[in-house]
Amino acid sequence: MEDLMKQKNPQSLLLWMTFIMSLVFAVWQVLLNNFVIERAQFTGVEIGILQSLREVPGFLAFTAIFVLLLIREQTFALVSLAVLSIGVAVTGFFPQVLGLYITTVLMSVGFHYFETINQSLTLQWVDKKETAGFLGKALAWRSAAALSGYASIWLVMSWLKLDYVYMYALIGCLGLLMVLIVTLYFPKFEVGEVQHKKIILRKRYWLYYLLTFFSGARRQIFMVFAGFMMVEKFGYSVSEITSLFLINYVVNLLFAPAIGRFIGRIGERRALTIEYLGLIIIFISYAWVQQPEIAAALYVIDHLLFAMAIAIKTYFQKIADGKDIAATMSVSFTINHIAAVVIPVLLGLLWLYSPQAVFYIGAGFAVCSLVLARNIPSAPSQGNEVNWSWSRKNVQLTDPRQ
Repeated sequence: MEDLMKQKNPQSLLLWMTFIMSLVFAVWQVLLNNFVIERAQFTGVEIGILQSLREVPGFLAFTAIFVLLLIREQTFALVSLAVLSIGVAVTGFFPQVLGLYITTVLMSVGFHYFETINQSLTLQWVDKKETAGFLGKALAWRSAAALSGYASIWLVMSWLKLDYVYMYALIGCLGLLMVLIVTLYFPKFEVGEVQHKKIILRKRYWLYYLLTFFSGARRQIFMVFAGFMMVEKFGYSVSEITSLFLINYVVNLLFAPAIGRFIGRIGERRALTIEYLGLIIIFISYAWVQQPEIAAALYVIDHLLFAMAIAIKTYFQKIADGKDIAATMSVSFTINHIAAVVIPVLLGLLWLYSPQAVFYIGAGFAVCSLVLARNIPSAPSQGNEVNWSWSRKNVQLTDPRQ
């Protein structure tokens, strides 16, 4: 940690920006449900609307490419972090329905724009041979930041007995201060190639687009329904759910870097095959599990498998034209969030009739992802994006940028 504080290279900047984002967002996320119920008297209707509004900036992430017409990616990432921090800092001052909707959207704009640009800069600044290991390290930094955020909640709210408004304001202002320090400390780094400043959809990236879509669908089932099952079916308390979050972050902190290196050794196809086979088993097990301890173990393993999704990003890095990265990251975030906007509503209705069916659908998504993953070549590259395609001849005979 001390060595990274002294280094002034792009990788250190990426890790520190990731740390700031995760620290601020983790505090906002873990306090949200208690805050909106205790201070704004939210019901299921208002929290559903709030969560949908939170995902809208992610759905509109493709607009990031237009902002890049005005500012550099590095500057955009730092500005987005500042917007995220401001949104969190003011949350406690507006404990009303409309105020919470507005502050959530403000926070979400900063969060989703940062995530979009952060992914783009990572794929541009990190060498292809090192990307999987670096992304594993970044996941560990996210976990360390989230754990620090939880510690700050205990310090401020449990030990000092301060209210939500102080907690949100303190963590938001701390985030802003860290953004300022990082901005002044690190120089402006150059990207490898000048990025396209327009929306780009390439047919040779079709496999990446589909993998991204199903990844978003899987993420929603985990975030919305797996956690909901723990409370509704097994009666987990707030402290028990918080403990599960803590276990997840500790596991990621310990194992994510090793998973990143493992992906670098075995390749994207094998890594994603392992992930999706595991998910099929986990989702089917969710549908039938009866013991709370086994459900908790499934939840932790499910969260750990998130780290394997690193392989989707490294696959794209290997097949992409360097000039397409920023534009494609913007589009892929929108594709990922199509599922986020639609799935919670539709499967939420299905949940009323059959919670098991929701997890069977999740297993179906995993099967689709597994089939897609097997189409990744052993050594993906420009011109060798897939093993098979209905239009493979056309892809090979045309300019690879198409």
